[in-house]
Amino acid sequence: MENRNAVASLYAKKAEKRHLWKEAIKWPLYSVAVMPTLLATGWKVGAGQSIRLDQLAGFLSASVLLLLWENLTNDLFDAQTGVDQFKLHSVVALLGKREPVNRIANVALALGLLIILQLALKSSTAVLFLVLVCCFLGYLYQGPPFRLGYQGLGEPLCWLAFGPFATAAALLVLSPNGVNQSEIPWSTALTLGSGPALATTLVLFCSHFHQVAEDAAHGKKSPLVRLGTNNASKLIPWLIALILILEITPIILGQWPITALFGVIGLPYAITLIRLLRKHHDHPEKIIHSKFLALRFQALNGIGLSIGLAISPLVTIN
Repeated sequence: MENRNAVASLYAKKAEKRHLWKEAIKWPLYSVAVMPTLLATGWKVGAGQSIRLDQLAGFLSASVLLLLWENLTNDLFDAQTGVDQFKLHSVVALLGKREPVNRIANVALALGLLIILQLALKSSTAVLFLVLVCCFLGYLYQGPPFRLGYQGLGEPLCWLAFGPFATAAALLVLSPNGVNQSEIPWSTALTLGSGPALATTLVLFCSHFHQVAEDAAHGKKSPLVRLGTNNASKLIPWLIALILILEITPIILGQWPITALFGVIGLPYAITLIRLLRKHHDHPEKIIHSKFLALRFQALNGIGLSIGLAISPLVTIN
């Protein structure tokens, strides 16, 4: 049966369709894809290690392609369950067909994994394993028959993928030329990736605030459906506090330089997000873009932390 909103998207006016495509592409969202690489780069530069620019560019490109695959397949899976029937900016709705979306997604996946394979052969074969695990976690989120996102497990899967696994892969792929590391740097990846990955998870968490009724109607038991918007809004300050604790603790323990505090530059957006959801958590039309506030916090937090780690050798504190 053809989706009425898909038809509306397909035959929308030119200006409206341009706006819908802008929302569908969600290019700011790709900051979550590149963040593990930026963090690994900042950490290695701060530690005085050389960075292979070809590996850096390749891993960034592959990360974007793999997130494109994830986003497109999520649109496809949501179209199957009907949960996106009111989502005019779904790529499936805009094209009016599923098959082109499926083909583009598969090409993005194939290209991304091909790049990863080449990078792994030049650094460590563990890189391919780690990235495949990330892809599998991404499939578990929405893909049949698992659809763990419908059981409220999307956030833990997100943290695992963008945290220890993606960060460990980035650390390995950027290793100096000729160095083939056999051990996965789990400890460094966990310390470096935990806070920023939780910030990425916060983006996913906030993306559900405006669609609780639709999710519940289609059996999607997201954390927002389970908690309710009031309780969920009260959880936001605690999540942000935990992110900062995870990033400040290594500084206190002497594992990171004081310049890593640059990560707090995203805090103003976090405060705005807290206030917005506290006041309007039950007004979907007023909080529909709350995930972009979370995204700005995530991007600035991660970029600030990366820069702070990278410039530490240039800063001498007496």
